[in-house]
Amino acid sequence: MPAADRPRLAEALRTVRAIVSAAEGHRPSAEDVVLRGPAPGDLGWIVERNGALYAAEYGWNAEYEALVARIVADFAADHDPAAERVWIAELDGRPVGCVMCVRDDAPATARLRLLLVAPEARGLGIGDRLVGAVVGFARDAGYRDLVLWTNDVLGAARRIYQRHGFTLTAEKSHHSFGKDLVGQDWRLDLRATPE
Repeated sequence: MPAADRPRLAEALRTVRAIVSAAEGHRPSAEDVVLRGPAPGDLGWIVERNGALYAAEYGWNAEYEALVARIVADFAADHDPAAERVWIAELDGRPVGCVMCVRDDAPATARLRLLLVAPEARGLGIGDRLVGAVVGFARDAGYRDLVLWTNDVLGAARRIYQRHGFTLTAEKSHHSFGKDLVGQDWRLDLRATPE
């Protein structure tokens, strides 16, 4: 088989496996999800999925996809693997979630970025696992604080952050991504004893 046709065949086989599993009543579970580092193409997937999902679910325009592309490009161009990392959640051989941990401008501070779980994989605890991976990594890397910026319309993500001990530190109205939004800054003290 020509090498150029192999990715299409692999994707077709994953689709067949998913359809047969669903027909047999197999619902994916948390144990079916693997967290791993990015493979070739995954950084592009992060940009594409963020742009498509936030447009479909919240009506955000291409400004958001451009922001995600800059974040991902900055990471790809210059990151320290000991201090920064990307996780991909994989289910049935394909990405269904992601998150990043990068250095922040403030000393001894990491920033959680681009948490996303695809609709077909929601309800499996993937968001909790991804945030937990960032918290553990940031703590082990010696950061004192972990911060993030989100918007108040992202209720499911905010609940995950709260479960992991983040506290809201600031809110500010803004017009971005074609919408009027309320931006939120959240912080987690990594020196505190985990519950």
